[in-house]
Amino acid sequence: MDVLISGAGIAGPALAYWLARFGFSPTVVERAPALRPGGQAVDFRGHAHLSVLERMGVLDAIKAEQVSLPDMVFRDPSGRERCRLPARYTGGDVEIRRGDLSKILYEASADDTEYVFGDSITSLHDDGAGVDVTFAHGPPRRFDFVIGADGMRSVVRRLVFPEYRPKFGGYYFAIWDAEGDDRDMTCVPGVNTAPGWVMFKSSVPPEMMPDELVSPDVYFDSISMVRMPTVSSGRVTLIGDAGYGSTLGGMGTGIAVVSAYVLAGEMAAGGDAFARYEALIGPYARGCQGNPGPFLAPGTRLGMWVRDRMFGFLPKAPMFARIDMQRATAIKLPEYELVR
Repeated sequence: MDVLISGAGIAGPALAYWLARFGFSPTVVERAPALRPGGQAVDFRGHAHLSVLERMGVLDAIKAEQVSLPDMVFRDPSGRERCRLPARYTGGDVEIRRGDLSKILYEASADDTEYVFGDSITSLHDDGAGVDVTFAHGPPRRFDFVIGADGMRSVVRRLVFPEYRPKFGGYYFAIWDAEGDDRDMTCVPGVNTAPGWVMFKSSVPPEMMPDELVSPDVYFDSISMVRMPTVSSGRVTLIGDAGYGSTLGGMGTGIAVVSAYVLAGEMAAGGDAFARYEALIGPYARGCQGNPGPFLAPGTRLGMWVRDRMFGFLPKAPMFARIDMQRATAIKLPEYELVR
């Protein structure tokens, strides 16, 4: 069966890898002309994330590219330290730059996947037996299934579920490559800045804007959340941030690779695969969603004072460090029979 995946970030290549192992023929279409290098550090934590990476055979490659991030330090404009968030509260078992991870997953899936860069889906027509797809540049094609793995601003979600847009969380952020420690932040009410990074509070809701609003080297976006009663319709479904996005929520990358394994396995099992996929992944992914804006950049001086006191308390209360780990591991991975 032919499966079209929209998006070659993290969820798309991971899903392509597993679909090929279960006997499908995956095609990945990506609007960018090539893989995107660099980006912020992402992490994996707990046995659910790591066991999927190990089953994929990419865990050693990820560890070879892992980075070690310092504490997150918050300073006032004079440079005086107000508080710090220890790295063990924000990181996982393995940290890696997003671009490095994308490259590893692409290379793991490339031999069994058709990749089409520099193109995007413009329309979908699901007739119950397959999906007819048109593209911005390439000729029309027909697929058995279409999967939206194209992030918070998913084209597939917009085409199939136009009524559902990400819910704005009241903050924006931008990331770019810069020298210096991107965890050493200068903060005033509602604004945090660091080398290569800024977050600010805003009451202005976002419009549908491209990710590269400033330039191809600057990622700018709103902090938003995707909440939908279902992420599937007929022969189309969503994965990763397209269906369960939570900007800077902390575990989107791990959820993406776990979801890819589960979705491919359920599709291989046949029957009402998308319903079983949603029943397994929906509660797990939604339990990991959150808005880091008020947590990192409170909008008032009182809020900043409360944040400073809370961060100072964290080292004395290690139970809080385990909350994210509990959420990350709150799924029992099914065992599926591979074709190859």
